[in-house]
Order: sequence, then structure tokens, then C-alpha cells
Amino acid sequence: MADKRDSGSESDSTEEPVVGNVNKFAVVPPNYSGKPRKGHLIFDACFESGNLGRVDYITEYEYDLFIRPDTCNPRFRVWFNFTVENVKADQRVIFNIVNFSKTKSLYRDGMTPLVKSTSRPKWVRIPTKYVYYYRCPDHRKNYVMSFAFNFDSEDEVYQFAYCYPYSYTRLQNYLDNLEKRNYDFFTRELLCLTVQQRRLDLLTITHPDNLYPPEGEKQKMVYITARVHPGETPSSFVCQGVIDFLVSNHPIAKILREHLIFKIIPMLNPDGVYLGNYRCSLMGFDLNRHWQEPSPWAHPTLYSTKNMLMELDRSGKYEVDFYIDLHAHSTLMNGFMYGNIYDDTDRYEKQSIFPKLLGGNAEDFSLGNTNFNRDAVKAGTGRRTLGGCLDESHCYTLEVSFYSYQTSTTGTATPYTEDGLTETLDVSVDLDLESDMKLGRNLARTFLDYYKMTGYISAKPSSTMLPKPGTMRPRTDRRDQGDREAFATERSASEPLRTGQLQDRGQQFANRLDRGSNRDDRPTVRRSEFTVTGTSSFTDGQTQRSKRF
Repeated sequence: MADKRDSGSESDSTEEPVVGNVNKFAVVPPNYSGKPRKGHLIFDACFESGNLGRVDYITEYEYDLFIRPDTCNPRFRVWFNFTVENVKADQRVIFNIVNFSKTKSLYRDGMTPLVKSTSRPKWVRIPTKYVYYYRCPDHRKNYVMSFAFNFDSEDEVYQFAYCYPYSYTRLQNYLDNLEKRNYDFFTRELLCLTVQQRRLDLLTITHPDNLYPPEGEKQKMVYITARVHPGETPSSFVCQGVIDFLVSNHPIAKILREHLIFKIIPMLNPDGVYLGNYRCSLMGFDLNRHWQEPSPWAHPTLYSTKNMLMELDRSGKYEVDFYIDLHAHSTLMNGFMYGNIYDDTDRYEKQSIFPKLLGGNAEDFSLGNTNFNRDAVKAGTGRRTLGGCLDESHCYTLEVSFYSYQTSTTGTATPYTEDGLTETLDVSVDLDLESDMKLGRNLARTFLDYYKMTGYISAKPSSTMLPKPGTMRPRTDRRDQGDREAFATERSASEPLRTGQLQDRGQQFANRLDRGSNRDDRPTVRRSEFTVTGTSSFTDGQTQRSKRF
């Protein structure tokens, strides 16, 4: 999260210090000795991106769970990701997560934890009727999230998480597979190593000729970063959506590669992601407050990223047109943007155009939640710092909800799904019919609308054109002399747009938000195979706090 509305109120009370993750921890009744029996639950979070710091036995049917705070920073306790095993068939339990550091949460709006198991590896949400979010008198009136669950098979290992995990290893495997395709328009390089010696990957997606612009010309560049806050996993899914689209065979992707350079850093905080932190790095820093003067030893990923951006800006060969930092939001729905307020009225008005265009392309994007500010407490964020350093750039934070989005046509919350976040583009399908949580893809295609509107790319083709199935055509060099002259002629024929014209054009696209579309034929989300019913039932006295529900 990157702005004041993200933070919610925080509670620093953890009752007792919680340090380190539980490791195959068997929870047994008081005064019990001996080997754990079937039904004595074994909790584990000692795996990549895992987080669970403590488990307290309340009764055979109820357990209090404590989130491990971020390393070297006890303030942040939101992300959880753990497994449970050694269960009995039809064993019913209540889990209470008791030490959230935030009081505001999407749990108030229907968000629920995710679960999967050994034989059912697809994440599903626990039904809302079994999840409760409330102030608990047993925990100093802090907010507690409780959920009931039925373990339906003895041989399963069950995993629970705050949101869809997206680990450092998953990213590395994804990038390895991309590299093996040997695209001539895709390069991956090591920008630096983290404190724990993990990779900070920098991706470049563009036509190779764009890297060497002719003397006296500046090549336009778009810079995108994600996962500076490690627990904000939806930002990684959006980032992968951008990458998948830009390397695809879609005609719009080809045009974007022909005209623009895309620089993408998919994971700015690899150590925090690996450790299962929510907001901080290994050393306890909220990296998105240290962009002004990053340290090469404490914030090496920020230091390298900022230095590279400044070098590109000073080179005279490239024009960094956009900087977009991808985040996830824990209290608001939909996708939306934060932008800067500038004293330069022309620049301030121009930066309002891109969010309006994105709103016209993505049904899950909210212009109502989008706002522009220059809060002093946000001065160290990437958006604010780079907005001051890069004089001509449009710098934004793009947020996507941890949970769901609402549209003007449905009025109901539609939960984001892992498939919707990561689905690779099928070039034989109309873009507009496959818009459920394709925010990353829609972000990429919005660049075509923007550069068409400003005259940098010719008016044809449109971002709403039907994709044509087929294999990728052999690359042609558009920078030979004849094509270059034709391209220059086409560019010069387009008059530059004044500020008022930009506003009018942007408003036309904003009006498309009210148009809506018929989503009645959206595929129904598959119901969870997990239940909380089963053959056993609760009786009076089996749980000390069951009346809370």
C-alpha cells in the first residue's frame, strides 16, 4: 500500500512477542505428554513466504493463531500463510487470528481466507458465512478474524493464506521459462543482489532497434515496478499480466514493442517476499519510504533502481514517459491510481488522462477511488520521489484490491481469482469478452490509446480491434531509411494536442465508464469443494467462545 487511505489504523499490541515461524508444531491439550495423536493438529509455516508465529490451544475445537510480525519491525502483522496436518476425518475447528495490526480490513466487506489441500491444489475462498471479523474482549478489544472449517480427509495437508501467494521462486521459474523462448524483443538482466543475495531482475521488452535510437532522437520508455511491499501479492499477478501481454503475439503488443521500450522490475523486495513479510524488507525497512536517499547496503534494490532511472533520464537517448509502481490495497475494492499534484498546471492536467483511458479499458478500474495528492508523509514513496526527479514523467501508484471489484452494471462485489490474475492471453478471443481481472493486460493496452491520442502512434490500429489468430510474423526492420521517413511523415502530420484538448479527449474516454457492458454470461465461479459441515457437530461446552458467533 502506498498512500494514507491504505494504512488503516494500526495496533502495536501483540500481547506477547512473536518471533519466528512455527515449525511442525503439534498443538496438544494442556498436561498432555507423549506422541501427538491423530487430531492433534500440526502447524507449519517454515517454508517460502510462510507466516504463522504462534498457536494457542483453547479447546479441542478452537485455536488462537498469531501472525509473525515482519522481520525487525513489530508494527506490521497482516500476511499469514501456513499449513495444518495430522487431522482426523470430519474434524471441525475454529481458528481465531487474533493480532492483526490493522483494524480496517476487507474482511468487513466479505473477504475470506483462502484454502487448498494436497489433492485440491487450486486455491478457493472459505464461504463468507463461516468467517467473522469482530472486536474481541478476550484480546483487548482488538479485531479478530475467526473462521470455522471442516477437515474432511485424514491424509490431506491443508494450507491457509491471506491472499493468493506469489513467491520469489515462482517468479524465478516464470522468468526462466520466458528466457528459454529466446524472444529477440525480450531481455533479462541482473540489476543487483539483495542483502540475502537474491536476484533483482530487470526485464526489457521492445524491438531491438529501439535500444539504439538515431542521433538527436529520444526513444520513449515506460518503467514499471512491483512488490516493494512483499505481502501485496496481487501486484505480482498484475505485473505478470503486463508481461504476458507484451510478449504475446497480439497485434497491439507488437505495435507497442515497435514504438516503446518497457523496463519492468517484477519484484523490488525479494527478501521480504521470501521471508513472508507483509510490508518490510529483511532489515525491517518499509522500502516505499526510502526512495529519496536509498542506502546501497540497507536498500540495495531501491538504490540500483533509482540510479538506473536517473542514468536513463540523463542519457539524452531516452525519455522516461511513465513510471508506474504496482501495489495491492487491503481496505478498498477495484483497481485505482494515485498520482501527484504539480505546480505546473499543464503537467498536472496531462497526468489525469491516463487513468481515464485505463478506466475505459478495464471494468474493474475505479476513477472514484483514483486521486492525486502530495502528502508530506508520502514524500519517500517511489511515485512522489520520482515525480520530482523525472521532470516530464507521469508517475503513478496503481493499486489493485486484495479481494474484489464492483462495476457500475452489477453493483455487487466480484472476487478476483488467481486464474483471472494470471490467465495468459488467447489471441483468438476478443479482449472485451475476457476482461475479468485482466488489469495487467488492460494496463498494457491502454498505452496504445494514450500514444494514439498524443499522436506518437498513428490512429490505426485500435486497442479494441479483434485479435487475429496465427503465429508471429517474422520481424521487419522499421528503421530502414524508407520506413523511417514514412514514420516521420506520419508523426509530423499530427498536430500536438493542447492541454484543453487533452482534457476533452480524456473526458470522452472517462464517459465510457458509464456505458457498462452485459456481464450476465460471465462463467460461474466453481464452488469450493471444502466444507465446514461434516458428520460431527459442536455442543455446549466444546468451545469456550463459540457463542461469539
